[in-house]
Parts: sequence; C-alpha cells; structure tokens
Amino acid sequence: MKTTTNIEEFKKHLEKQQYELTGQHSACKICSWTKKSLKDQGVCYKQKFYGIKSHLCCQISPALNFCQNECIYCWRDHKNFKIDNIDQPEDIIKNSILAQRKLLSGFGGNEKVNKTKLKQAQNPKNFAISLTGEVLAYPKINELIKTLHQQNCSTFIVTNGQFPKKIEKIEPPTQLYVSVSAPTKQLFNKICKPLTSASWENLINSLKALKPLKQKTRTCIRLTLIKDLNMIHPEKYAELINLAEPHFVEAKSYMWVGSSRERLEQKNMPRHEEVKEFAQELCKHSDYKIIDEQKESRVLLLMKKDFKGRIMKFQD
Repeated sequence: MKTTTNIEEFKKHLEKQQYELTGQHSACKICSWTKKSLKDQGVCYKQKFYGIKSHLCCQISPALNFCQNECIYCWRDHKNFKIDNIDQPEDIIKNSILAQRKLLSGFGGNEKVNKTKLKQAQNPKNFAISLTGEVLAYPKINELIKTLHQQNCSTFIVTNGQFPKKIEKIEPPTQLYVSVSAPTKQLFNKICKPLTSASWENLINSLKALKPLKQKTRTCIRLTLIKDLNMIHPEKYAELINLAEPHFVEAKSYMWVGSSRERLEQKNMPRHEEVKEFAQELCKHSDYKIIDEQKESRVLLLMKKDFKGRIMKFQD
C-alpha cells in the first residue's frame, strides 16, 4: 500500500475507498450490511441483537485522522495528522445525512432494492460512531451525542478505551462499547501496538469507568478474536469483563479485510464454530452465558441475563 504523507493525500485515499468526507476530520461510509438490507439479503447482527435496523444506520467518524493504537487487525486506514479547525456537531450530522443520501443515490436504479427501505434510508435513525479512528478523541463528542438524541436518533459509540476520563464524563449514548482484543498487557502491546506507554492502564481504567455507567446507558465489551493469536486465557478475559460488568459482551471474529490483510493471514480469521467454542470457555469463568448469535457475522452475544428491552423498538 502506498504510504500517505499529508492529510489531503490521505483524504483522496479514503475517497477511493468510498468514504464520503463530511468535514476536516469527519467521514461517512455505507456499511455492507446497509447495502444488503436494502436488497433484503440479510441484516447486521446489531439488528438481530438490539433492534438497530440496518437500512436506517449511518456509519460515521468524527476522528478519521487519529488513533493512539495501530492494531494489527484493524481494517481501517488512519493517520495522525494535526487538525486546526474542529468540525461542529451540527455540521457533522447534516453533512453525514447528505453523504448517506449521495452514497445511496445509485441504488434507486437497482431492481433488487427494496424501494420502501431506500426511501426510509434517506433519513437514518441510528448513528454508528465508530467508522475509523478513535471517536473519543473528538473534543465535542458529548455535543455530538446530545444533538443526535435531540433529533430522535440513537447512537452506538465504540471506543478503544484510551480516554477513561472522557468515558467517566460522557454524555450517555444509546450504547457504549469498549473494544478489548487481548487478555494480558504483553499480548495487548503485541496486537494493539500502542503509541503511548500508558495504553494498557488506560484500557483498565476505562473498563472500570464503564461499570457505573450501567445506570445511565447500555454498555458492551467487544472481544475481537484472532485465531492463533489471542484466543487464549479465557479466565483473563473474564477478569477484564468483571471490571466493567457490562450489559453485553460480544465475542466476534476478526475479519480478514482491508488493511489488516497486510499484517495477518486469512487463516487468522476463526470460523463461527471456533468463536462459539471460545465463548463457551469464557462463560465457564464468568457469570455470562450465550444469549444469541449470528453465523454470518461470526459473532455471539453474552449476557448475565436477558432482559425485555434488549431489542429496542424504533419507528421507520
């Protein structure tokens, strides 16, 4: 892959990958599950697990240019370029909706597309704020969440756990994820390749900060499982999970896509059955149990106990 040396070159690189830039450091991209849903060919596991309708989901990032880790499994491209002008939350939302419509414009001529869904998709109801980069690096993340909620949109935030203080003070999103991809500090450093010396400690403190947020919002830990690398020590993963006691734990396969193909091999992508076997081992060391699964996404949902509102209801 050609190495980008400045932010303008980086933006052009992203546009070739079908990102639509929505600001100086913000972007939108259509998820493959949104495309499948529009053609009635399946839905994202987040619809099956939580009720988020795939054709109404807008995948964005307000921090496409920054991350403190260089995880070997990450399919995304990011560069830590300095930004002088901060995008405003209202502009990110407005431009993301316009970008979503632009990126979907070609679907109107596809006879396989569900026209009712396509019409509804012009006004997304859920914002998956996780596209690329570390979203909590965006200094106005709380304003972004609050503004989206004021517009009757739900928000799913995914963080790598490098901003524990921000997690403590976060405007509660609809669901807050912390990504965990290693059971020990040594393996974390090997997999996540942090750019700061306190990265593991930040993750631990973020997991601790997640626990009290359970009273304010839905919380989740996502385990990214890589065959022959981090599918070990389920008891250590259980210890990390116990620090946060989230509502949900997602055990999900690493997917051999994007830039990660330069760092890992296809054989590092576990089959669904292998992910399930590891999840079962994890359950032996915790109070969590398997509640649901989606084979297409190679993911399982673990909870201590299911509850009625897990699958949320939204208007089209």
